[in-house]
Order: sequence, then C-alpha cells, then structure tokens
Amino acid sequence: MTDRQFGRVRFIYGDNGGKYPFNHSLYLKGDRERVIIDPACSAVKLADLRDRDGVDAVWLSHWHEDHIRYMDHFEHCSVWLSKRDFPPLSDIQVFLDWYGLKTPHHRGYWEKIMLEEFHYKPLSHAGFLADDTAIDLGGFTVQVIATPGHTPGHLSFFFPEEELLFLGDYDLTSFGPWYGDVASSIEDTITSIRKLRSIPAKRWVAAHNEGLYEENPGRLWDAYENIIYERENKLLAFLAQPKTQDEICAAWLIYGRPRDPLDFFEFNEKVLVGKHLEYLLRRRLIILEGERYVRA
Repeated sequence: MTDRQFGRVRFIYGDNGGKYPFNHSLYLKGDRERVIIDPACSAVKLADLRDRDGVDAVWLSHWHEDHIRYMDHFEHCSVWLSKRDFPPLSDIQVFLDWYGLKTPHHRGYWEKIMLEEFHYKPLSHAGFLADDTAIDLGGFTVQVIATPGHTPGHLSFFFPEEELLFLGDYDLTSFGPWYGDVASSIEDTITSIRKLRSIPAKRWVAAHNEGLYEENPGRLWDAYENIIYERENKLLAFLAQPKTQDEICAAWLIYGRPRDPLDFFEFNEKVLVGKHLEYLLRRRLIILEGERYVRA
C-alpha cells in the first residue's frame, strides 16, 4: 500500500506494513497549523515530511512506545495529547510503572529498549486535547473523540469534511484489542469499540496492519470485539479445575504458544490474563481460593 491524500489529510503508510514497532501516521495540513499524528511510521518519510512540507505540532493518540518512536524528529514542535496519558511521557520510571513492570529484570529490559530503539526523551510539558471537542486547523475541522480502554487517555480523530475516522489502536487486527496496561480497562475498551463503530465515516484508518479501509469494516468490528469474549471463554473453560495465575499463563491462552522474544510475550500474556481474571472476579464468574482461581 502507498501513502494516500484525502483532502487535507494524508495517510502515511508505515514501515513493515505498519506492524509493531511501527504504525501508520496521519499528516494534517491546515491553513493555520500542520500536524503529524503518531510519528512512528518511517524515519525516512517523517524526515522528508518535516523538511519538505513542514510540521508545527505533534498529536498523539496515546502514550505507547510504537506511537512516539520518531518524536525526536520534531523536537521544535509542540506536543498535544490527552492529559490522562501525559504522566508516562514525563518520566521513564513512570512509563515503566504504567506497564506494570515490577521486577528489575523486566524494568531493565524495557528501559534499554525505550532508550535505544524508541529514543525516549521525557517531556517537561505538553498541550492537552480536550475530550469530544472540535478543533479548526484552518480550512478543515478535527473532532477529538475520547476512546479510553486501550489506555485511559486514548484519543481517536474524526475529519468530517473528509468523512475519515482515525481509530488509533482500536486497529481491527485479528489479534484483537490490547488492554494489558495497569490503567487499561476491558469495560472501557468495549464501550469505545462500539462508540467508534457508530460514527458515520466513509473511510477508516487504523494505526497498524491493514491501516486504511475504504469500505465499512462491517463484520471486522464484530470479530474484533468478539476476541474479548473468546479469550474469556477459553479462560473459563480452563478454570473448570482450580489454577494459579502462573499455571494459566503457562497454557498460553492468549497467544496460543510461546513466542520470541520470550521476555516480551511472556509479560504480555501475564498482563492480559490478569486483566481477564480481574474482570471475571468483579462479575463473580470466578472465585479466588488461596492462590488458585476456579469457576464460580
């Protein structure tokens, strides 16, 4: 897929097909301000965009590393995001805390990656995009849509003149939604998926993989949300007999099998399983007996 222009909005196709640790970005060219959303698509493309077209501001859909990868290309620009997602961008230790990285091994592994691969630099200040407001960039409008769940301050963006909706990390991939951070929420994720689905767009841009949809994703919305319930059903079936969280994680119910790098995927498996266990406990579908979980 190639980059595409839709009115004042440019879709910039990411390296590696927009798969992690890259994404797809958007460039907004208003009469008053030029904006790059989630600058992590391609070092070459972003440097060319900065030098050829100009960028005044960086907007972030949320705080994750694969959306800030090339922020260092735009050190002269103002940075805007939801106030709720600012803390992890202000301090590397807060960043690691928000991922729930507790052991020295995991914290050291991720701190090294953040500094060397993602060029993390703490922000001393940023501007804050208010939920569910309209911003006139000069010649066209952006509607800021609060879509928490993936992160507490995740934002999506709707461009009514172009009838284009940027979904951010509600990316409609076959893996399904991510809600494994300390402040992530399965309940809010479901609400945000349904909110995005109801917006009357004619084009949809996701931050990863397929990226651009010029026809209604249709059943992809159902499949994406249903992955939440499929994970839950697998977990409930596995808990017909009491299991510890370590025993559950060793079954690889989320990823299906061990994957490399193991440090990365073992941690992801654990946090997603943990979120589902919390969700099931709140709904009293499972109980905790000592250190073991079992179906209620």
